Amino acid sequence: MTERPRVHDLLRQKGSRKWLQLHVDNGEEAAAAVEAGIVILSCEADVTLDMVRAAAPSAFVSTGMAHGSVASPDEAVREGFSLLRRGADSIYCSHSPRFIEAMAREAIPVTGHVGLVPNKAAWTGYRAVGRTPEEAARVLREVKDLENAGAATIEVEVVPVRLAAHITATTPMLTMGMGCGTACDTQYLFSCDVLGTHTGHYPRHAKRYDDFVALMAEVQTRRVMAFRAWADDVASGTYPEVTHQVDMSDDAFERALDLTRSF
Repeated sequence: MTERPRVHDLLRQKGSRKWLQLHVDNGEEAAAAVEAGIVILSCEADVTLDMVRAAAPSAFVSTGMAHGSVASPDEAVREGFSLLRRGADSIYCSHSPRFIEAMAREAIPVTGHVGLVPNKAAWTGYRAVGRTPEEAARVLREVKDLENAGAATIEVEVVPVRLAAHITATTPMLTMGMGCGTACDTQYLFSCDVLGTHTGHYPRHAKRYDDFVALMAEVQTRRVMAFRAWADDVASGTYPEVTHQVDMSDDAFERALDLTRSF
C-alpha cells in the first residue's frame, strides 16, 4: 500500500503538480476514487469519515467541520483533534479566522474557504464571487486573513479564473479549486455531480460522467421484478424446491420422537 500523503507532501509539490480532488459520500466512492488515481478526498465528519478512511487508507482526507458545530476556538481545537484521531488529514472549517488560528496554533492542518461559501451564501447568494473590483479585493483580503491565521490549504470556489490564478501564485497555501478553470493547485468536484446521482440543480462548473439516477431506477425496477418472481413461485408451489431444503432419515426422525417420550 502506498503511504498516504500529508500536508507537508502536498505543500512541497505546490507549483509543480496539479492534484485531482473529489468529495465522496461513502466508502465505495472513496475506494473507486483511489483506484482511479485520485488521492485527495474530502467528506463529511459524520460516519462518512470512518467509512472513507477504512476504504481509502492511502488517500489524503479532508473532512468538514460542520458550520456551527463549535461555538468557540477552544471547541474547534477539541473537535479538530477528535477528527484527526478518526483519520482525517486536514480539517475543513468555514468559521472565522480566529477558529482556524486556534487550531493551527496546535498544529492541526486546516482548510479555509473563499469565494462561494455555501455556509455563508445568505450574504452572497449562490453565485460567482469576486467579479467586481471591490468584491475581488474582499476575496483577496479573506485569503490573506486565512493565510495569517495559519491555514494550510484553502478552497477557492467559483471565483474568476484570473483571480484564482493570482491567489494560487501569491499564497503559500495549497489552493483547492472548484469552478476556477485550471488555475488552482487541485481540480475539485463532488462525486454526486460527476456520477449524476440526483435530479436537482447541477452547478455550471460540474460535468456529469454517468447517470446514476437512471442506473438506480433500473436497479429498483429489477428489485421489484425479483421480489415479484419469488412471490409468484411461492404462490404456485415452485419454491421451495427439494434443493432448497434439508431433510433427515426416517430412523433419525423416529429416534428423535423416542427421545421425547419422557417429556
